[in-house]
Amino acid sequence: MTQFNDTNSAWSAEKVDIVIKSLANLRLLADLDLVPRYPHFGDKTYPLGRCKEIRDAVFVLLQEKLPQSTDPGLVLIRDMLSKGTVLKKVWGSLRDEYFQNAMVLGDWYLDVSNDTVNPNKPRVEVLPLIESQFYNIASFEQFVKIARSYWNVEVYRNDICPALAPFLPMLYVREDGVSWLGEANDDMLAMTMESEFLAAERILSILPPPPKSLLQQWQIVLKGITHNEFLHGQGEGETYCQQYRERQFYIGSEIRDRVVMAYLMLPRGIDYAQ
Repeated sequence: MTQFNDTNSAWSAEKVDIVIKSLANLRLLADLDLVPRYPHFGDKTYPLGRCKEIRDAVFVLLQEKLPQSTDPGLVLIRDMLSKGTVLKKVWGSLRDEYFQNAMVLGDWYLDVSNDTVNPNKPRVEVLPLIESQFYNIASFEQFVKIARSYWNVEVYRNDICPALAPFLPMLYVREDGVSWLGEANDDMLAMTMESEFLAAERILSILPPPPKSLLQQWQIVLKGITHNEFLHGQGEGETYCQQYRERQFYIGSEIRDRVVMAYLMLPRGIDYAQ
């Protein structure tokens, strides 16, 4: 393990191993609760596909145990926090191969769900952030490239709900025929709003339109949902990007919250019979 130094900390290889051991113990506690709740993710067995649930559970355990713990690894984390270092949850690209939920402590990458893609890997990985090859998602193009290979999906332009497309420009179809709209997480919504919808406008101009049969199936689903301006608005996604930019829908949280509420009215997926 390469030693890493910043203004707040310098963990040696030995200290990193201590932190890994402590986080692995918390992970075992989290597993006891999570395994019966999430035994499968589709056709995959726990922990595959459960990086968010695991990360979130360990993060909660850390908040509970850090203040009073005498565990050596937790003491090291607490000492770093006492110097002003921030512990936060993150989501993004790992080596541009797959999406990962992890934690960042200052300049350190803490992955407590390291085995959720390959179960033969260690449960916990702690690395200097600069070595981890963990990156924020910087564009929809980057996201689509990872999603196609990692999720084994076809990605289409969101012509289903064009009024929603400036925020959620992508429509997916998985190998088993399940289709859904996305991505409604904080990071992706922040990215499109910070770009004033230019990021969404660009990907909408690149992605192919969905097959007519898929569009028709989604239209049937939408007819059964209470009318909502974001779900039922007609037109072109790129036109809505321009309109929302002019109306400054990228400022503040009111419109964003309405978008999320509209998204939650949609089914998490529909079966696409090709």
